[in-house]
Amino acid sequence: MNILALDLGTSSVRGLVLDADADPRPGALARRKVHLSVGEGGSGTLDAGRYLACLIECLDELAAAGHLRDVHLVAVSAQWHSVVPLDSAGAPLGPILTWLDTRPAPAPGAAGPVDAQAYHERTGAWWHRTYWSVRLPWLRAQCGSRVVRFAGLAEYVLGELLDTAPMSVSMASGTGLLDLRALTWDAEACELAGTRPGELPELAPTRWRGSLRAEHARRWPQLAGVTWAAPIGDGAASNVGSGCVDGRRAAVTVGTSAAIRLMQRLPAGERLPPLPEELWRYRVDHEYVVTGAAYSSGGNLYTWAKRELRLPEGAELAAALARVPPDGGPVVADPRLGGDRPPGLAPAGAGGLRGLSFSTTGVEVLAGLMAGLCRMVADDLTVLESTVEVPIEVVLGGGAMAASVWWRSAFASALAPRPVRHRAEPEIGAIGAALVALGRVPEAERLARADLLDEGRAPERSGAAS
Repeated sequence: MNILALDLGTSSVRGLVLDADADPRPGALARRKVHLSVGEGGSGTLDAGRYLACLIECLDELAAAGHLRDVHLVAVSAQWHSVVPLDSAGAPLGPILTWLDTRPAPAPGAAGPVDAQAYHERTGAWWHRTYWSVRLPWLRAQCGSRVVRFAGLAEYVLGELLDTAPMSVSMASGTGLLDLRALTWDAEACELAGTRPGELPELAPTRWRGSLRAEHARRWPQLAGVTWAAPIGDGAASNVGSGCVDGRRAAVTVGTSAAIRLMQRLPAGERLPPLPEELWRYRVDHEYVVTGAAYSSGGNLYTWAKRELRLPEGAELAAALARVPPDGGPVVADPRLGGDRPPGLAPAGAGGLRGLSFSTTGVEVLAGLMAGLCRMVADDLTVLESTVEVPIEVVLGGGAMAASVWWRSAFASALAPRPVRHRAEPEIGAIGAALVALGRVPEAERLARADLLDEGRAPERSGAAS
């Protein structure tokens, strides 16, 4: 049995075929870059129609190569927090707002939750521009009365392909409107969002399964009758794909952005454990939650610095970085070029550099930015460790981690003395979504073990870290 895994990311759309143990089939990968429109005012949007076209192109490519012949299940990993307003025909009234968009703000005079701490404990979120509690009123003001309902990127895309596309509890938790214990829309959060009946997506029940519309089944006959699993938030999927599925192992994932997360089994209806005020909590599915912190900077730092500083490519850049110490060297950087993720409120453009001289090189600037992110993660890991009673080891994963030996070394330095490992497989999100769809989350650590590279105990934290 094969599994088709779709990864609806911020910088690309990917489709890959996995075997029954969720290992990628050689050569069965289709990828399309997508254009993330980033503006000086803090915008971070995707074109909905073009995004759907990229996914369709990926499916066409896999079908033409014969890779879809033995697929029996489709799993989906998708970016959290996105939202698009739709009209009465289900057509987008504007671009998709991504997690990177910092423009939404509460209306003048608007009041937040009555009890902010209780609200945070129930929803795992804050009254913040990243969440629908602030985004929906802001979007309604932009679009006027034409808005009939709202959807996330995953619900919009799958709604165009499938017979039905309800919102999974995983994707719903990323809106900030879900009661994480009851798994229903939270009344106070919905009031803050100003939602009316029918404007929010229907929530998918446990073990929901979907199927292609007839016209799409004719286009891809190999997928006719194949079941589609409910989408999983990309961060949750990455934890599962990294083998980090209990309180002993935290995942640090660096793709376009970055995050640190700890996953625990907490079935629906069970009492939620205390949540530190600095951390968020979302749902993986009806059985598991994930707690952590996220950052607007990750691999996008690397991409920006290479482009704007005209850095060398490939082995030449790697060799130059190898000459910089893992604490980042002379440049001390604030890597928040895209602003803060919740609960922070720093706007886009909050990044900064210190320690520059006429001898500073572009490679040292890049290293300073990368090391700055490492220090932010280290600080939040200390908070995350306070929620469990066992020692934590760290697993590094994601495309940016796979691409940079120096960055892995910098994380090992910043996170010392904790053991630090590396999951070399770049497609951890797609793999994690497949394991959730298969109901094999408890096996994730064992299945990932072959690709976990034990890089030994990290060196002591450098005195330059803060």
